[in-house]
Amino acid sequence: MPTVPHVERHFRAAAVVRDLVIGMSDGLTVPFALTAGLSEAVTSTAVVVTAGLAEIAAGAIAMGLGGYLAARTDREHYEAERSREWTETEEIPHTELEEVRAIFREYGLGDAEIAPLLRALSADRNRWVDFMMRFELGLEAPNPARARQSALTIAGAYVAGGLVPLAPYVLLADRGLAFGVSVGVTLAALFGFGVAKGRFTGLSPLRGGLQTLLTGGLAAAAAFTIARLVS
Repeated sequence: MPTVPHVERHFRAAAVVRDLVIGMSDGLTVPFALTAGLSEAVTSTAVVVTAGLAEIAAGAIAMGLGGYLAARTDREHYEAERSREWTETEEIPHTELEEVRAIFREYGLGDAEIAPLLRALSADRNRWVDFMMRFELGLEAPNPARARQSALTIAGAYVAGGLVPLAPYVLLADRGLAFGVSVGVTLAALFGFGVAKGRFTGLSPLRGGLQTLLTGGLAAAAAFTIARLVS
């Protein structure tokens, strides 16, 4: 009887999606609040567009730099902990082996089953340290290119998101009409982005869309209200 091969599909781009969510959600809400507030405070559409572009550029740089520094910090933390584990396996190997034994016991293995595993693991220092990093400290080796990728992803997503609420002010001469269109396309973009995020992460697309719409909509409404009160 023919069998259907079992194919496991797991989503492995969680870090990229997280960066996209950070950049896109802020890019959709912050420039929207700024341009909407300015549209009530100034009479020149050119001023609104110029300020919006300046904010998008500054926001993309700031958030991209933040993503870069966060990823660099994660890598530096991993390297520091790995160096410490390497030193401990060299200076106090018996203590480290007891920690390994305790980890295996948590999985229901007995001492007779653990003994050969300890011998095999301790014979290779790199694998031993890698085991301790993952199962004792819960740390995975970061991608060396992660910092650069995070910065570019967040910055690019921020720019893409920021151009959505700004585009109506560029294309439409009537500021009132531009504001209404900006609100509509921004909310639609938030919902669409949430649906796409849900499909990638395995969540219900409708639920993902509504969550992103609600979160981004509330943030945009709060920012716009503050901007309008100040103006």
